Order: sequence, then C-alpha cells, then structure tokens
Amino acid sequence: MSVFLREDDSVCIFGYTYIYSMLDIVFVRAEPERVKEGLRAKRADPHLVDSFLARDTEWRALTAKIDNLRAQQKKASDMRDIETGKALKETLKALEEELHGVDAERHAVLETIPNLPLSDVPEGNNEADNVVLREVGKKPVFSFTPKDYLTIAQALDLIDIERAAKVSGTRFGYLKNAAARLEFALIQFVFTSLASPALLRKIARGIRKGYHVTPFIPVVPPVMIRPEVFRKMARLTDADKEERYYFPKDDLYLVGSAEHSIGSMHMDETFQEKALPLRYLGFSTAFRRESGSYGKDTKGILRVHQFDKIEMESFTLAEDSRTEQDFLVAIQEYFLQALGLPYRVVAICTGDMGVPDARQIDLECWMPGQREGQGEYRETHTADLMTDYQARRLNTRVRRKDGRIEYVHMNDATAFAIPRTLIAIIENYQTKEGTIRVPHVLQKWVGTKEIVALRK
Repeated sequence: MSVFLREDDSVCIFGYTYIYSMLDIVFVRAEPERVKEGLRAKRADPHLVDSFLARDTEWRALTAKIDNLRAQQKKASDMRDIETGKALKETLKALEEELHGVDAERHAVLETIPNLPLSDVPEGNNEADNVVLREVGKKPVFSFTPKDYLTIAQALDLIDIERAAKVSGTRFGYLKNAAARLEFALIQFVFTSLASPALLRKIARGIRKGYHVTPFIPVVPPVMIRPEVFRKMARLTDADKEERYYFPKDDLYLVGSAEHSIGSMHMDETFQEKALPLRYLGFSTAFRRESGSYGKDTKGILRVHQFDKIEMESFTLAEDSRTEQDFLVAIQEYFLQALGLPYRVVAICTGDMGVPDARQIDLECWMPGQREGQGEYRETHTADLMTDYQARRLNTRVRRKDGRIEYVHMNDATAFAIPRTLIAIIENYQTKEGTIRVPHVLQKWVGTKEIVALRK
C-alpha cells in the first residue's frame, strides 16, 4: 500500500488545520521516506531525496562552521588581534563562496522534486490508470451515423485548415463565420456567468454551506513569460521545454495557458487574510508544439499549435484549497450542463499528473463523431490543485489575522479550451441535414438557433 501525504496527517496550529507544507525543506528533512513514497507514486526518482539531503547536510555543516568562525572573528576584533582577524577573513571568504555553491546545488535538486499526491489520488502509471468518477448527461441518439466535426465544419465553411496550412503549416486553422461567433459567444457566456455572485452562490451550495462566492476578476494577461518565472510555476521542466515556443533573442517563452502568467502575477507579494480567496478569469491565446502527439490528430483543430483558452486561477488559504478545487470543478460542470454536453469526471492517477499537481480532475466531453461515428470521450477541461508548491517557489504568501505568515495555496482550472469545446458542440448538435443547432445559452450571442450553409 502506498503512503501519500494525507489530509489526516495534518497539524493544528492556533485553531487552524493544515496539511504539511509540501516540499518545504523542513518537511523533506523530517519525513524523507514519506517524500520518497510520494515520488514513487508519481513515477519520479526517489533518489532525488537522498541527493538533496546530502547537499543539505553539507550546507548545514558549512553554515555551522561559518557561524563559529564569525564568532572567532568578532572575538579577535574585540581583542585587537589583527593577524588572526585577517586570516579568519580570508578563510570565511572561501567558505562563504563554497556555501553559496552548495546552497545553489541543493535548491537545484529540490526544484526537480515534484509535488506529492494527496491521499485520494489513484495510483497508476499513465492515462490508462485514470479513474472515471461519474458520467453526466444523456448521449445524443441519431437516426444516422454522426459525422466528425471537421466534415461538418468544412461543409458549412466554419473551419479552413487548407489555407491555414499554406500560411502557417500543419496544426493551424482558420475559424470562420459562425464558428468565430461561437468562440466569442463562449467567452461572453463565461465572463458574464462568473461575474454573478448569485450564480456562484448557487454552485457553491452543492460544495459547502456558506462557501466563498467571491466573483472572478476578468483579466487578459501577457502571453509571453520570462524563463525564471516559468520555472517558478514548475511548468518548464525538460519535458515541458519540448512543448514551449522560445524566442532566444528576447529570452521569452510563449505561454501554454493563461494560468502561466496569471498564477505568477503575485510573485513576491503577501496578501492579507481577508483578501482570500482571490479568483481570476483569464482569456489568452495558448501556444503548444504538441511534440508528444506526433501522428495524432494532425488534421483539424483538436491538437493545434495555437488556440484560445479561458482559464480560472485562484489563491486561497490552506484550509480552503481542496474545497476550492471542488468548487472549480462544479463550475466546469455547470458550464457543460448549460451547454447540454454529456461528459464524465475523471480522477487523474499519480503517474499522469503534472509536476506541481497534488490532485488533478479532468472533464471529458462525449464526441459522437469520433472513431468514424462510434464516438468517444475526449478531454476538454482540467482542474489542478497545487497546494503551496507553486506559491513556495513564487514566494506568494498570506499574513494571517494573528500576524503569522504562510504560503498561499493555488488552483487552476479550464473554463473553456475553445477548439475542443467547439468540436463537442458541433458533433453533439449536428443534424441529419448537415446543420448545427446552437445551444440555447449561446443563441443570443451567436444570433441564430441553427448554423446552416451560407448562400453562395
């Protein structure tokens, strides 16, 4: 049986209950075997812990030695022993340089250690081991074999991948006509919904009585990010670099999600307790190489290098972070139910989670036109709980009412990844005549109940 960092292994301080700070140096020193077990579960190398502890032991020994020599130096100064003081100064200079190097090494190792999974995360190696928690909604029944979205969209002049290929290459597409209106309808729907305390209160009732209903702050963030900030978000591992677009001349990366530049916007800041939860709703274009999907979904807009995405990001107190993730998932479910799209909720296993994730929940929409009309679920949403892992790297903290300073906890979650949502709408709302019915909640922005071929 695997032993994870469990919520029931918490500590109570001043009436508040906390999960142990993950990847805190003190925690790694105190519980190395538990950290190793979490790394094994996440399919990471447990020897990273030994490597860190070796350098940390060296650092602590050097620190003690330097402190002792500084005391001797002060004593020599008090006694006006110039020769001894001069010798000690040279020795200290060399040791401090050595200490700086060892400190850099131990932090470099610590940064490679991923966040640890929470207790209810299923253990597994890859997506085959993810666990379906529930299926929601009725799959549409057709009197015909449903078509895939691209066949329908091209016939209605909604998506143009041929011209995009001429201009930009593969894995690009033009959204045209009603498809473009659908994108902006989705944006309006989300931003309007999450500005409503009444709606958030309704969604929150199913999560926890009296849970926070603070509206989301809309934001359009930068789409370029400095490498050091990207690393602090733990989204620039060696594997991640294969997915990122980098501009060497400017030393900047294009973001793969609004999360990357919104999550880091409060770096080196300290909130007051009353300011949390702080929630953002960000819209941005996302850029991904899709290097790990060679040969997969190369045609169409399912896996593209550039797409628009609406992302939720939140900063909370430690005791609220798990509930906040459940709240964000409930918001995602509200959106899909409002669109009338069937979906399933999936708990992502330890081996399939990202580096900073302690718990990950995905939503997968039913897409009836996939697999030549047999249909399949495809991932459209994700909700990641990072606990204090990112905040510790970003130095984003909160001052409690009693004056204590702690690291905040962070969550991110997809509101809509536009292309995949469009795919789900097109395939679920297709008709025998080749038209697309528009979901009721989007009709006022799209301006029509049905998308039909344009007259030529």
